[in-house]
Amino acid sequence: MSRFIVFDVETPNYQNNRMSAIGITIIENGEIVDDYYSLVDPETHFDYFNIQLTGISEDTVKDAPTFPQVWQEIEPYMSSGMIVAHNAVFDLSVLKKCLRDYDIQWKPYVRYVCTVQTGRRLLSGISHKLNDMCDYYGIALDHHKASSDSRACAEILLRYLAAGADIRQHIRTYSFTK
Repeated sequence: MSRFIVFDVETPNYQNNRMSAIGITIIENGEIVDDYYSLVDPETHFDYFNIQLTGISEDTVKDAPTFPQVWQEIEPYMSSGMIVAHNAVFDLSVLKKCLRDYDIQWKPYVRYVCTVQTGRRLLSGISHKLNDMCDYYGIALDHHKASSDSRACAEILLRYLAAGADIRQHIRTYSFTK
C-alpha cells in the first residue's frame, strides 16, 4: 500500500447525515503529497452545538457548493487509495448517508483503516482522541477543522508506519449498501 486517502468531515447537526466541511490529505509512498478542503452547504439546519464546535454556520456555507458538487471534485481522490480516518466509522457513515440521500452511486464497499482502532492495538493504555494523539506525537492541530483534522490523522498514520506497524493487519471493510 503506497497511497492513503485520509479524510475528515464536520457535520451541521446531531443527525450526522450531512457534512458542512470535508478535509482530505493524500499520502503517497510515506509522504503527504496533497491536501483538499471544502466547506459544504448541507442544505439543512445547523445545531448550536455543532456551530460552537466547528465554527461553521448557515452564513459560513451560504456560498459553498452542495455535496453533489463537492463529490464531483473528491470522488477521484476517494477512489484512488486506501481510505483512512480517525474514528473512521463515523466519517464513513456521514459519507454513506450523503451518497444515499443525494442518490449518488459509488462503490458497494471500501477498505479502510481507522487510526483510533489501529492506535488502540499499537499503543495501549493511552487516550486515542485526536487531540490527545496530537499532543502525544507533537502534531499541530486546530481541532474540529476538517483540513487540520485530516492532516493530523495523516501524520498519526505516518508515525504508526514509521514505527513499523503492519497496516495490513488493521484493514477493515465498510459497506455502502443498505
